[in-house]
Amino acid sequence: MPIITRKKQIYSIGNQLRDYLVQYNREHRLPIQYADLLRYDNSIALFDKRERDTLWETVFYPASEVDDILLALKTIYAILKADGDMSVTGHLTIDRVDLCSYGNTMPFRVRVRNLVNDNFDYFYIKNADASRIYGLELEHILSPNRISYLTSGQTLIEEHIAGIPGDMFFEQQMHDPDRNPVRLCKEFVKFNERCFVRLLGDMHSSNFVVDITPDFDEVYYRIRAIDFDQQSYEGRKSVYMPQYYRQNQPIIDLGRACLTPESVHQYQVEERSLVAGRLRVEQIRIHELMVAMRQDNLAPAGNVEQLREALNRHYRTRNFTKCRTMGDIVWQSLEVVAAH
Repeated sequence: MPIITRKKQIYSIGNQLRDYLVQYNREHRLPIQYADLLRYDNSIALFDKRERDTLWETVFYPASEVDDILLALKTIYAILKADGDMSVTGHLTIDRVDLCSYGNTMPFRVRVRNLVNDNFDYFYIKNADASRIYGLELEHILSPNRISYLTSGQTLIEEHIAGIPGDMFFEQQMHDPDRNPVRLCKEFVKFNERCFVRLLGDMHSSNFVVDITPDFDEVYYRIRAIDFDQQSYEGRKSVYMPQYYRQNQPIIDLGRACLTPESVHQYQVEERSLVAGRLRVEQIRIHELMVAMRQDNLAPAGNVEQLREALNRHYRTRNFTKCRTMGDIVWQSLEVVAAH
């Protein structure tokens, strides 16, 4: 059972990754940086609708700075959502700024409210971590999900990924009589496979959401990662396989009850074929991303050595032996997928 006991080191954005971000319009000049948001002068604990502590705290800024900060946050939202068109922000207000002080990158969450219909949206401002950016980009290229994010210097802006948090879904909806257990477990198998081939770790139930789409006679599920800090960092193979996390046990037990080994194998092959197809379509972009990633230092040397030997044993090959960085290992893992 994989257990991550230490916070991962944060890696700054290198020159080659920066060039990639500029080329694909991810890098922008923003009116405020992550460090600026640390200048709050007061905070209060944030509780959910059930009066439970969310472990987030709402922060407040000095009166002399608050107007400039709120305008800058609305500008960032316009860049993220409307390519910088400020005309969409006239009826928007910044409702709240929250800080997650226990998170690896201590993210800020900004709540944007529509004054006309009281609808709201979120986005996140984080201390940029190269590992996380590679994770976001790999998700955008290799998964069925599109990811909207921006960088500016050492600041990272991410859109909110909507869905029911996995732990909440397991607690409240796993026994819903209208759920389709086969489709739900099929999606988890495919999610597990995607995480493993692109080496995204720490996918326990708090780090993914379940997106439910009703159809005219059925319900469709998609499981989406929401935390990319552990992109190809740890040395243990099991860290990259959601099936081994104790927090995911409810859906694992359900899968054992409703899926056969033959079905599981079928879904794994299907997902690897889909990833291989995306690799072919985005071969130029993934090549440029891997050129940067393979030269970046994203993990301790011991983790790289441990993981490459584990994958050699898993795939019964020695092709991973030549890998010197985590980027090399990710590239070799994707080569395995592309070859089949």
